[in-house]
Amino acid sequence: MIKVMTVFGTRPEAIKMCPVIKELERHIEIESVVCLTGQHKEMLNQVIELFKIKVDYNLHIMKENQSLTEITCNILSQLDKVIQYENPDMILVHGDTSTSFAAALSAFYNHIPIGHVEAGLRTYNIQSPYPEEFNRQCVDIITDLFFAPTEYAKKQLINENKDKSRIFVTGNTAIDALKTTVDNNYHNINLDWCKDNRLILLTAHRRENIGTPMENVFEAVNKILDKYSDVRVIYPLHKNPKVREIAQKYFGDNPKVRMIEPLDVYDFHNFMNKSYFILTDSGGIQEEAPSLGKPVLVLRDSTERPEGVQAGTLKVIGTQVGVVYQEIERLLTDKEEYSHMSQAANPYGDGYASERIVQIIMEYFRGR
Repeated sequence: MIKVMTVFGTRPEAIKMCPVIKELERHIEIESVVCLTGQHKEMLNQVIELFKIKVDYNLHIMKENQSLTEITCNILSQLDKVIQYENPDMILVHGDTSTSFAAALSAFYNHIPIGHVEAGLRTYNIQSPYPEEFNRQCVDIITDLFFAPTEYAKKQLINENKDKSRIFVTGNTAIDALKTTVDNNYHNINLDWCKDNRLILLTAHRRENIGTPMENVFEAVNKILDKYSDVRVIYPLHKNPKVREIAQKYFGDNPKVRMIEPLDVYDFHNFMNKSYFILTDSGGIQEEAPSLGKPVLVLRDSTERPEGVQAGTLKVIGTQVGVVYQEIERLLTDKEEYSHMSQAANPYGDGYASERIVQIIMEYFRGR
């Protein structure tokens, strides 16, 4: 029996790890243990319930206004006890969150092999995204099995002298999740509000964008809405009070913007499916939206997902007012540009990444 402990703590991690957990559960030779850190709370629980995941441990670390240091220290101290009690054969972490960094470090301290789902993403700018670029590079220093979503991610790892025999291109598990969530018969009162207008789905929350960059983006969006009568914006607001304060300042009096509470993964994937295009500083959306044929304008100066840029599904536009306005307007007025982006092939996978990951884990332990 192979005991695999999966550790995650945020909603984006949950969306991508739940398909892996469901696949682990299908195999009688695997004992699956699920540990949540609780870095997110309500948003995380929504995903757990949707995928019907049995949670074995929840560290409940979430507190208001806690620092990155507090998050990391709390996870390290609490997770250490769980790992020593369970003594798993492998610990799976995902991506680049503070949970992933702390969980991988705790596994390393306890001499437990680490499997890193979504390994190899890089900007090579340690400040952008912050602290994610630091987190994922550190995790990959101590990883035993690298589950790279794309050939490009694999190439990054090879260039860092990682062991080629332990790097596997699996596709991205986010695409697996869409098979569970997208419903062509989906209805929602907020989508009804848009009626026959073109919907821009906006998400903006990254730490490095809070302040002037975010204000620039919102100013550009308001200018677009002033000019185009058939455009509406839905903005699921992040829980961060600073984000909410800026959003209220710029959109509070705009009848063409609907600010709503964060959506669960089922609703969010279906909002994406009904949108015209997506304006975001999120990472995971850059992978999911192309599977639905939705162009993505990325509100960042760089992306660790260059495959989408190369394929034409994404465009990195930064946060300057003029550029953001220009690129939104281009997608609204240039049918050829819109068609090019919406019909580009998704480079992030075929929906079977989880199956590949679990097969690789089983082969790894058969060979030991």
